[in-house]
Amino acid sequence: MAESAVLESVNLEPGDRRVSPAAHLAEQFAAAEVTGPRGVGLREVPFQTMVGVRTVPGSEVAGRVEAQLGTALPASCGSVSVAEGTAVLWLSPDEFLVVSDTDPATLTSALVEAVAEGPGSATDLSANRTTFELTGPSARGVLEKGCPLDLHPRAFAVGSAYVTALWSVPIILWQTGAESYRVLPRSSFADFLGRRLLDAMAEFRAPELT
Repeated sequence: MAESAVLESVNLEPGDRRVSPAAHLAEQFAAAEVTGPRGVGLREVPFQTMVGVRTVPGSEVAGRVEAQLGTALPASCGSVSVAEGTAVLWLSPDEFLVVSDTDPATLTSALVEAVAEGPGSATDLSANRTTFELTGPSARGVLEKGCPLDLHPRAFAVGSAYVTALWSVPIILWQTGAESYRVLPRSSFADFLGRRLLDAMAEFRAPELT
């Protein structure tokens, strides 16, 4: 399954009053979309299930976690493991972020049980971050204005995810396709980062000078 298709926004049930961290910017995101060869689009993908897992790779606990997730834990910096509806991002040698379309309480409970005999931990972090998705030919150009990483394909391959910064905001940056990225900031930075991304997209509305 393509990583860009793994995770989509959650459809809220009638009466659900949750408000995502960047909901107030949704109309501005839509209005800022640029089409054509210099195109770039921005949207928030709200309410993703995110569970932080600490375990030692290769241990019995890690094996139980992998059995629960249906995929091996990623083995190196930047790597991501993908199963049906779930992705596991490498954060450090013994720290991983599970991003899923599964109910957060259900997934967290299953992972807590998997690490129960320790050492290890599983913590629901779903409210800790939101997700921005940048797509289009100019998505990389927008990110290069504020990210210190080398985003050229020779250094940042599709399917990679790294802990980095964007305009000094700590983020996880995940490239899900050739022209698509997911940016995971802390929820408290959503307004600031959303507005910075909008500003960085503006130049691509103008025709490219030749």
